[in-house]
Amino acid sequence: MINIGKSGKKSMLASVAGLLLVSVAIAGCNSGSDDKSTSSGEPTSSNTGASASGIDHSKPLTITVFDNAANYQGEQTGWYGKLIKDKFNITLNILAPQVAGDQLYKTRSAAGDLGDLLIVDNSQLEELIPAGLVMDLTDKLKNTTYLSKYVDNHFKPFNAAFDKVNPEGKIYAMPTFEADTSPTTFSEEIPYSSPIMPWDYYKGVGAPKLNNLNDLLNVLKQMQEKYPKTPDGKPIVPITLWKDWDGGTGAMENVRWLSNWYGYEKPDGTTTIQLNAKGDIVPIIDDNSMYKKILQFLFDANQMGLVDPDSPSQDWNKVAEKLTNKQVLLLWYSWQRGFYNSIERGQNGDGNVSVPIADSRIIQTSDAYYGNGRVFAVGSKAKNPERIVEFMDWLVSPEGMRYYTNGFEGFNYEKTTDGKFKLTEVGQTAFQKNTPVPDQYGGGGYQDGQSKLNTMIMSDFSVDPDTGEFYNSTYWNSTLEANKTALTKDWQQTYNATNATDYYLKNKMIDIVPNINTSLGSDSSDIKDKRSQISDYVKNTSWKMVFAKNQGEFDQLWTKMQKDVTGLGWNEVLAVDTEKAQKIVKMRADALASK
Repeated sequence: MINIGKSGKKSMLASVAGLLLVSVAIAGCNSGSDDKSTSSGEPTSSNTGASASGIDHSKPLTITVFDNAANYQGEQTGWYGKLIKDKFNITLNILAPQVAGDQLYKTRSAAGDLGDLLIVDNSQLEELIPAGLVMDLTDKLKNTTYLSKYVDNHFKPFNAAFDKVNPEGKIYAMPTFEADTSPTTFSEEIPYSSPIMPWDYYKGVGAPKLNNLNDLLNVLKQMQEKYPKTPDGKPIVPITLWKDWDGGTGAMENVRWLSNWYGYEKPDGTTTIQLNAKGDIVPIIDDNSMYKKILQFLFDANQMGLVDPDSPSQDWNKVAEKLTNKQVLLLWYSWQRGFYNSIERGQNGDGNVSVPIADSRIIQTSDAYYGNGRVFAVGSKAKNPERIVEFMDWLVSPEGMRYYTNGFEGFNYEKTTDGKFKLTEVGQTAFQKNTPVPDQYGGGGYQDGQSKLNTMIMSDFSVDPDTGEFYNSTYWNSTLEANKTALTKDWQQTYNATNATDYYLKNKMIDIVPNINTSLGSDSSDIKDKRSQISDYVKNTSWKMVFAKNQGEFDQLWTKMQKDVTGLGWNEVLAVDTEKAQKIVKMRADALASK
C-alpha cells in the first residue's frame, strides 16, 4: 500500500479507540445523504424503469467483475445481492484471481475482454490503458452525484501519474480505499500489521514481557500447552498460514506482513525487495534480509510444533473460520480481530489485543488519501457503462458506504437521539455469528451475504456527512463508549496508553511513512516472464523452508534458491524493482519536506 499527496500534518486520531473491529473484517465525505431506504431500512426498488438520472433499469443487467481483491468467485447472493438487484436490477458475477489463479488475468486480457467492472492492480492498469481494455471515464464522471466530488483532489492526480501511457491525463480509473483525511495522517488505533493475541490466554500464562521473537515463540508454546482446545473441543493452533494470498506478491504474503514488525515493507509493484523508512532497499534473498529472518522465525515455530499443520493446504476461508472460533493464538492483521472480538466478550475481558514486542520497530504507511495500489475501472467492452458508473457512484454515497461497512439500519445499527449511529445488539456480533438476516433483506447469514467485492473506492475512514463521524463503526462515539470494557481498561492500564498506535508512538516503536500511490511503470514482456518464474520459485521454496525437517535442510533450500533465481534473471528484475523503490523513496522525502 503506497500513497502521496499535498502537504499535511502527520497525526493520530485522538480518541480512546476500542480494541474491536465490529463491522468490516476484510483481507480498510460527501456533502449530502442519498438515503432512499424505507423506514425499515430496506431499499426501495428502482428497477422498474428509468431513474431520476434518466437511466433505464427495466432490463436485468449482469456485470462481470474482474476482482483482484475478492476471496469469492461466482454470483453475489444474500442480502447485498438482493439490495443491488432491487435498487439497480444488477447482478454481480465475480471473477477472482485469488480463487481461480493468476492465469485468469493473462487469459482474459489476451482475449481482449477482462470484464465489465475491473478491480485491478496499478501495474495492470498501466498495461490495460495502452491495450485499449479500459474505458475513458473523464466525461462519464462529470454528471455523477458523488464521484464528481473526488475528481480534482483524488482521481486526476492519480491518473496523471500514468503519464507515459496517459499523456492527456484522462481518468481511466479510481483508486481504492481513499481516505478523506490528509496525505500524512494515520487515523487507526492499531497498526495494520503487529502482534495480536488473546488477552485472557496471554494473561493466563503470566503475561510475560516480550523482548524479541524468541520470547514470542516461548509464550505461544506456554499458551498452547495451557489452552490446547476451545471450550467446545476444537484444536487451538498458535500460528496458522495460508497460500492463496501469495498471488502477485512474488513471495510468501504472510512473511511479507510480519516483516513490517521490524521495519521492512514490500513496495507494491515489486517482488524482489523490501524497503524501510530510511529508504534502505534490501533484496529478499540477501542473507541479512528481514524476509529470511521471518522465514527463520516461522521455521523455528514449526520445529516447536506451533504452526498449524493445515497451513500448506488450507485457504483463507478456512483460516477465517478458525479466527471466528478463537482457534488461533497469533494474529497479525488489525482487522483479524473483527472475527472474534465483541463488546460483550470485552466486558468479560475476552478478546484479541495488541501485545508489543520490545525490539520491534513497525513500519506503517499513512492513510491512503490517494488510494492503496488497486483501482476500480470499467472494461472497454462493457455494454452498459452508464449503469456501471451509476453503481460505482452509489458505492461512495452515504447510503452505499453504510451498507458496505455497516449493513442495515434497524438491523445492524440505529440512530441515536443526537442524530448519530450506534450498533444494535445484533449488529455487535452479526459478522462473527453470521446472524440470520430477515427475509425482507434477502435472508441467509449476514457474513455470507456481505459484499464480495471486498474493497471500496472511498475508505471507511471517510466522514459520513449526516453524523460527522467516520463510516467505520469502530470509531463511532457510541462504540468508543460501549467499548470501555474490562478488556480495554485492563489493556490500557497495563500498557499506559489509550490504544496500540498511541503505545507505539510513545515508545518510538513505529515509523509512519507517507502513503505513495502512483504509477511505477509496467514490466516489459521479458521482465514479466522472468518475474513470474522467479516468484513461483521463491514462493514454493519459502513454503518448503518453513516446513523443512531441520536447520540443515532450511539452509540448503535457501542457498539453492539464491543460486537458482540468479539463473532465472534475478539481477534484471532486481534492477527494475530497485528503480521503482527509489521513486517511492524520493516521493516520500518530497511529501515530508512539503509538510
